[in-house]
Amino acid sequence: MGEKPTVKKVVLAYSGGLDTSTILKWIKETYQCEVITFTADIGQGDDLSQIEQKALATGASKAYVLDLKEEFLTQYAFPTLRAGAVYERKYLLGTSFARPLIAKYQVEIAKKEGADAVAHGCTGKGNDQVRFELTYKALAPELKVIAPWREWDLSGREALLEYAASRGIPVSQSRENIYSRDQNLWHLSHEGGPLEDPWTAPREDMFQLTKSPEAAPDTPVEITLGFEQGYPVSLNGERLDPVTLLEKLNQLGGEHGIGRIDLVENRLVGMKSRGVYEQPGATILAIAHNELESITLDRETLHYKDLVAQKYAELVYYGLWFTPLREALDAFVDVTQRTVTGEVRLKLYKGNCIVLGRRSPYSLYQESLATFGADAVYNQKDAEGFINLFGLPLTVAAFAKQRRQSS
Repeated sequence: MGEKPTVKKVVLAYSGGLDTSTILKWIKETYQCEVITFTADIGQGDDLSQIEQKALATGASKAYVLDLKEEFLTQYAFPTLRAGAVYERKYLLGTSFARPLIAKYQVEIAKKEGADAVAHGCTGKGNDQVRFELTYKALAPELKVIAPWREWDLSGREALLEYAASRGIPVSQSRENIYSRDQNLWHLSHEGGPLEDPWTAPREDMFQLTKSPEAAPDTPVEITLGFEQGYPVSLNGERLDPVTLLEKLNQLGGEHGIGRIDLVENRLVGMKSRGVYEQPGATILAIAHNELESITLDRETLHYKDLVAQKYAELVYYGLWFTPLREALDAFVDVTQRTVTGEVRLKLYKGNCIVLGRRSPYSLYQESLATFGADAVYNQKDAEGFINLFGLPLTVAAFAKQRRQSS
């Protein structure tokens, strides 16, 4: 690794869990420098009232705790939702777009406090190290980066538990509860432990946000979601702020077993990994948003937007949030979302989110055109000429083939 750089002051992305609590102590011991912690409240469900005290008790000189839940949704989650971005057919990217937000505020605090370095608790095998560090490079390339998992000789979380115990650092993880989790308003992820065998089914006691479909209520619930220009704004006719809306959808979706996915995904660093995600509210919103687009976007725009969505998902997953391409794709998405206003009616039942109806003042659906009944709008005889012209290349190719075969 070479000689460690001289560092005077570090801003550490700090959750208060096993990894970052150990890292805080390790940085102070290894670099002999001042450590400031930063904790972002993005709806991870933790009691953050004591996290400042814990950070200071573990050796931090100052601890920042900021409520970023609304910014997380409006500037990161909802733009990704509007883009239709889904990574590898299932993952709604809840961790992926949380990291650039956290790293952005790390950089801002580092500049404010005169820090010369930033640090994170990501392992050298994962995607998150890339997401944090690409944000640092985009916003403050002069800052040094400390990534303890790539530097120390602690070989795994069992070793971290021993280190924490030897330094008197209180942590909630144990050898029996060894899952690596990441939670925010958009999702809860589970990795590690028994999940490292992709043949092993997730244990039911692992799940924290969602009931199993078997344990969900026998009576379905119907809801109506309202959107304005692709942004979710209301539930059952009641206009809600983004945070309240997501909290309600997470509760409803979780109660009815919505949003569990089990995914073996391709990490950016080249390996496959297995993750189990709970994303109840996000799943409901994604399904509803897709349905509203189905009646408000013309065919060519809808089909091309699907291509953009895949690229957008890759950019977010790869940590390329603060890039010109992502901004350019957002400009395209903004245009497509001008007419994505209206309501979608859904039924939640035992793990299923079933679409019942959709309506919009910008709907392109015309019953008079689509009807199988008698109509005076569409002349079916016109279809013959259309088919002849649309199929002309096939006709030309067929005649050419016949000539070759007969010669």
